[in-house]
Amino acid sequence: MLPVVAVIAIVWAAAACGGTSQTTSPGQTTSPAQSTSPATTTVKVCPQLVIPAYFYSSAIWTQAADSEPTPSDIILDISGEGAGDAPEAHFQAVAEQAQTAGETVLGYISTVDGQRPASQVEAEVRNYRAWYGVTNIFLDRVSGEPQQVAYYQQIVNYIHQYDAGSSVWLNPGDFPDQQYMSIGNVVMVFEGTYAQYETLQVPSWVDQYPASKFAHTIYATSAADLENALKLAASRRGGHVYVTDGSGANPYAALPSYWSQEDSVASSGCTPG
Repeated sequence: MLPVVAVIAIVWAAAACGGTSQTTSPGQTTSPAQSTSPATTTVKVCPQLVIPAYFYSSAIWTQAADSEPTPSDIILDISGEGAGDAPEAHFQAVAEQAQTAGETVLGYISTVDGQRPASQVEAEVRNYRAWYGVTNIFLDRVSGEPQQVAYYQQIVNYIHQYDAGSSVWLNPGDFPDQQYMSIGNVVMVFEGTYAQYETLQVPSWVDQYPASKFAHTIYATSAADLENALKLAASRRGGHVYVTDGSGANPYAALPSYWSQEDSVASSGCTPG
């Protein structure tokens, strides 16, 4: 999803927590060709809450940043495509606040479904570091198609070479061609409504990876469905999760009305898969 202004807060490191498991190593539902019946697992997943905070308000940002425990990562978007044409004081302050608190800031860059010239994406990478001290990147509007694997591999290689140790997130919003799993550190494999999520078909190859490789973003979710959405995410190896009752053109315009409940449920311990 292409936001006007976005800050995505990522709260807690994801981990697979105990239990027996099978082998581990902004949306659409998956296409039938990629999918099997909905996957479930006995793994217990400690979810990393991901806040797609597509808003400008400092007050809402502070509400997100002050959540307990303290957010570990924040993804910052300036222009709707990337770092923009010049440093912006508001977001410099946000980045400085996050970094002072010990949080990691990641820069949002749209790839326009693989149609944006790689040189433009690489320039955004350089600008994020120069203007905001940001070296980790969230690539949005990722096509996920096999014919564009080389394009995304080139960009990710550049990011890792430019900033050794950087983390790169990919957001196709759907299960991509499996080759993408070796390109991104984290892949957002679902972005859609709770109604879509209930019937999501999960490829069998998902069980080859740890939950920390996958992010799920679920919007238009009622308070009554919150806990079930988190349980479904855990059963589908969703190590990074965000659930909101927001809907419409920008479901991320504010934190969900039940944010404190979501925060509490997710942080209460590993969620049974």
